[in-house]
Amino acid sequence: MSSVTHLECSLCAKKSEAGKIHNLCECGGPLLVRYALDKVRQTWSRDRLAQGPNSMWRYAPVLPPTAASIVSLGEGMTPLVRTARLGARVGADDLWVKDEGLNPTGSFKARGLSCAVSMAVELGIKKVAIPSAGNAASAMAAYAAAAGIEAHIFMPRDVPQANYVECKAFGSKVTLVDGLISDCARIVSAGCQTEGWFDVSTLKEPYRIEGKKTMGYELAEQMSWKLPGVIFYPTGGGVGIIGMWKAFDEMEALGWIGAQRPKMIAVQVEGCQPVVRAFDKGEPRSQFWDNAHTVASGLRVPKPLGDFLILEAVRKSGGTAIAVSDDELIDAGLQLAADEGLFIAPEGAACVAALAKLLTSGFLKRDERIVIYNTGSGLKYLEAYSSRFPR
Repeated sequence: MSSVTHLECSLCAKKSEAGKIHNLCECGGPLLVRYALDKVRQTWSRDRLAQGPNSMWRYAPVLPPTAASIVSLGEGMTPLVRTARLGARVGADDLWVKDEGLNPTGSFKARGLSCAVSMAVELGIKKVAIPSAGNAASAMAAYAAAAGIEAHIFMPRDVPQANYVECKAFGSKVTLVDGLISDCARIVSAGCQTEGWFDVSTLKEPYRIEGKKTMGYELAEQMSWKLPGVIFYPTGGGVGIIGMWKAFDEMEALGWIGAQRPKMIAVQVEGCQPVVRAFDKGEPRSQFWDNAHTVASGLRVPKPLGDFLILEAVRKSGGTAIAVSDDELIDAGLQLAADEGLFIAPEGAACVAALAKLLTSGFLKRDERIVIYNTGSGLKYLEAYSSRFPR
């Protein structure tokens, strides 16, 4: 039995009925899933989690699909790795990496797309479409294949080869676009009107964020229900930050954690930093970033739809937004690999570079408990790293 009560607009707070097909609110705001948490609290406790599956579906009472609709490939419950050598090098005594690269299809996107495709099954949707800088496309292709539904994917032509090959292997209909993810999004939006696709773009449907929020539940469980002092998150669409922030509120309502929150650090790149610019200017929304470019394809998002939610979480938590260069992030990724045996995506590597900067500046102290989220496997970005290893 689902505990969902309704959907609520994150902009205007208007409520929409659960169990129906929805994209954005009529005001243009992303919809968030709400639950009967008081009722859930009476029938489900954190002590019972160990009896659940070793995947994100151990949190099923606060996820929207009913059991019969779940499409799972074993996503979630990724390792939380203590990184003492990296910590000693940069001056952090209690440093951890949450490695989302071990998810199905090699990235955290598996969480969101498992949930979104499960809800597509529940709602009777037969065709899904997505614009993607890479990893979300791979994940949607995999879960659509597992569900037996049709997938239409639009990606920039220069997307990592691994993502293109994966999507084709999963049987999706793939179109490469001369442009950015924003150009792909316009094509998807038009096709939804003419082809009858359901748009699974970031935050344009309510359920990907629900899968992503399980990163917050999982971190709390792995840290024995005491959240860290600091979370670094690579921010393209930023749904990981938004989802975890939502998870923390839900866990507090369930009585699982207290009111303390980590400083949320949104990390972007110098070639595409709309959230950093808005944060620095004290603005509630970002402006479109012209000529976006970076080797970290997941960070090449010129204007996140949920920018106001990202900025709200960063500000309320006492965190910050910071950009690093492509050279800095590639060097940081390779240094981490040599230090710790973790080969992480350039997006995650951007957080390693940002960490060093914020420790040097004094914004962070060496005794704070710090968690870096690596959002994908470095194996999916061999083109980006191979520039350092000419053959």
